[in-house]
Amino acid sequence: MSGNWTEQHIPDQHGRVAIVTGANTGLGFETARMLAERGAAVVLAVRDVEKGKQAAARITGDVTVQALDLSSLDSIRSAAADLRAAHPRIDLLINNAGVMYTPRQLTADGFELQFGTNHLGHFALTGLLLDRILPVPGSRVVTVSSIGHRIRAAIRFDDLQWERSYGRVSAYGQSKLANLMSTYELQRRLAPHGTTVAVAAHPGVSDTELVRNSPAAFRKPMTWLAPLFTQKPEMGALPTLRAATDPAVVGGQYYGPGNRGEMRGYPKLVTSSRDSHDQTTQQRLWTVSEELTGVTFPVL
Repeated sequence: MSGNWTEQHIPDQHGRVAIVTGANTGLGFETARMLAERGAAVVLAVRDVEKGKQAAARITGDVTVQALDLSSLDSIRSAAADLRAAHPRIDLLINNAGVMYTPRQLTADGFELQFGTNHLGHFALTGLLLDRILPVPGSRVVTVSSIGHRIRAAIRFDDLQWERSYGRVSAYGQSKLANLMSTYELQRRLAPHGTTVAVAAHPGVSDTELVRNSPAAFRKPMTWLAPLFTQKPEMGALPTLRAATDPAVVGGQYYGPGNRGEMRGYPKLVTSSRDSHDQTTQQRLWTVSEELTGVTFPVL
């Protein structure tokens, strides 16, 4: 494709069902808005239903709201049951929601909040919905990672929940590395079926609420440096939308902003860290994630 990939390149989405997590604000809202405007039936899967309804009212198209708290396995199971009942087929699952640089907190199930929400929550949701996705030709699971997967990032199997020590930047990096590794492992498992692909994306550095938990030393300079290094949410959402809708996308690919440093720009195919491609670690993470969540992927 020549030229920059923009919102105008999103193909017609009529007849498709898309679930977008964290869709009441920021990147998720823009992703949901653009899909709905192209004709998709979009579900805003959000923690705060009232905020979800307010967001839905700002979108033109077929939009519904589903309660989903990715920090609670009970909420994930309840949401998955609702979604399965409402949608016999799901074309797109966009794992967008996330938390970033939070002080050490635990999820309802005792997981470190960033790892539990960003990775384990989406892992469980994907597993519980997969039998609605897998039969649909052209269906996709798109998971939003981050350039943060390269920063102090490793899968700390000896202390996944950061009980011995905690670094909010490293914990975020682990969760975003896990997003990529689980995407690559999922794609390997999906490949023999030939109907669904798993793809990853990252938004660069986007001006959203996600940075609200950043250390003060990071937030303060960002207030005046933001125009130089960040981009608006509607631009930050484009890599996710390309991963979700571009007919040329292949399973296991990773999309991000095209400018140097991948902080901003129009979406293109990018590469992830060497660590993210370690298949032994991917497989171990998959097994541990099944054990921690109690969710297996029996069809794979």
